[in-house]
Amino acid sequence: MAGTLLQLFGGAITATAPNNLLDASEIRQIPDTQEVFLFPDSSISIIVEILQRVEPDDNQDAVKFHFDSLAHDNDAVSREVSSMKVVPNDRGDATPSVTTLSGVQRVSKFNRSSPDEVRVLMALYRVVEKGIDLVVSFNIPVHTADGGAMRQEELQQAEEQFNVFARSLRIEDFSVFA
Repeated sequence: MAGTLLQLFGGAITATAPNNLLDASEIRQIPDTQEVFLFPDSSISIIVEILQRVEPDDNQDAVKFHFDSLAHDNDAVSREVSSMKVVPNDRGDATPSVTTLSGVQRVSKFNRSSPDEVRVLMALYRVVEKGIDLVVSFNIPVHTADGGAMRQEELQQAEEQFNVFARSLRIEDFSVFA
């Protein structure tokens, strides 16, 4: 799968991402602690956030906390975690190993009575010495109330892109967390 090295937070963090992403900061204001990218041909979004480290010490509990927090922020009517796993960083750099989560949130959008089903793929990198949780979320609308549905091959491609992004993410400059 072709990709490009994406420079995040002024190059302090890099990751391999699809070539055609749109930088959401070009169309709306994005907080300094976030990078947001949109897929031009679908409703998929990628959000990379620098957050204060949350209380659970266990990485799987922490990634689930962030997933639940996202569900709360989205006013999700339901949420379900499908899987979680730890992917060790075996590259030899200082980037922490990543804990990934796959789940589904059902979110009512635009005051619709029927909720959209959104697949959330989340990656958590805990920078313990800086008190930071770096969280990557791919938000993939699978079924929408307006009749939109993602084909299985599109979902598989998005999952592959998430895996490449999560495994390739590298913290180049830890001072970004100062």
